[in-house]
Amino acid sequence: MQFDWLKRLELITLLSSAAAWPLAARAQQAAVPAVGFLSARSPAEAASVLTAFRQGLGEAGYFEGKNVTIEYRWAEERYERLPALAADLVQRQAAVIATPLTTPAALAAKAATNTVPIVFAVADDPVKLGLVTSLNRPGGNATGINYFVAALGPKRLGLLHEALPQASLLAVLSYSKNPVAGSAGAELRAAAASIGQAIEIFDAKNSEEITAAFSELVRHKAGGLVVIPSTLFTTRMIQIVTLATRHAIPVVFQSREWAEAGGLMSYGANVSETYRKVGVYAGRILRGAKPAELPVEQSTKFEFIINLQTAKIFGLEIPPTLTARADEVIE
Repeated sequence: MQFDWLKRLELITLLSSAAAWPLAARAQQAAVPAVGFLSARSPAEAASVLTAFRQGLGEAGYFEGKNVTIEYRWAEERYERLPALAADLVQRQAAVIATPLTTPAALAAKAATNTVPIVFAVADDPVKLGLVTSLNRPGGNATGINYFVAALGPKRLGLLHEALPQASLLAVLSYSKNPVAGSAGAELRAAAASIGQAIEIFDAKNSEEITAAFSELVRHKAGGLVVIPSTLFTTRMIQIVTLATRHAIPVVFQSREWAEAGGLMSYGANVSETYRKVGVYAGRILRGAKPAELPVEQSTKFEFIINLQTAKIFGLEIPPTLTARADEVIE
C-alpha cells in the first residue's frame, strides 16, 4: 500500500512539473517587452528611417529579436485606419507606442490610451495639439520630439522667394486632412504678406489630385512651390519631384531626402536623426523613465540643402548669397 501511495505521489509531482513548463515558457516570453510602432506610412518606403529608430533603441540597450520585440502597424496612407491600429497595440499590451513623424498617429495613440507610454515626433506644437500639458513637464503618458516642420514653412517660403525674386506668384501644396495644414497655411499667408509675395494654396488628397494640382499651378503661372509636409506627400515623393521637373517648377521641401531626389531646395530637421531620438526615448521608457517627466525635445539643428543640378536643368541662377548659407550644395 505504501509503495502504491509513493508511486502516485511521484506521478502527481511529475504531472505538475510538466504542466508548469509551458507556464514558465510563457512567463519568459512575457518578460521581453514589446514596442508598438504606429505609422501612416508603408513599410517599404520607411525602411531607411527604421534603421535609425532601431539604432536609437540600441543606444538605450534594446535590440529587436533579442531583448525587445517591435509590433509594427502600418496605415499605408489611410489615416482612418490609425485609431483601430492604435487600439490594437493597446490591447496587445505594448510597453510603449512610438509614432515618429506622423502627427495623426500620435493623436490616434493618445485617443486610444491614457496609460500606455507614447513617444511621438510631431511637426507642430505638441501642447497646441493636446499631446502634452507643457514641454518641460509633459504631465501625462506622452512625450517625444517637436521637429518644427510646420513652423518652418515661412522660412522655406523666404528661401524660395530669395531664389526666385522675380516670381509674381508662388504656390503652396497642402493636404487638408493633415492636422497641421490649417495653421501652416495661415502662417505661410502671413509670411507672404510680410514680404509682398502673392501665394495661392492648392489642396491634394491623393495621387490624381497631386497631378491635377500641378496642372493648375502651371495654369496660374506659379513661379515656385512650397510643400506643406505630410505623410501623404512623403509617400509620393517621386511623383511630386517628377512633376516638378517635368513642369520646370522650383520646389522647396522639408528635408534633405527631397533635395537628394531632385527637388531644388530643402530646409528642416534631419529625418533619420529624429527617428533615432524617438528610439532613444522609447528605450529610456522601457528602462523605467516616466513620459510625464521626460521633457519634449525640440529640434535645434536644421539643414539647408540646394540641388544645383536641378537649378541648371531649370536654367536658374541661384544667388551666391543663398549658396553661401547652404549646409550642402549638390552639384
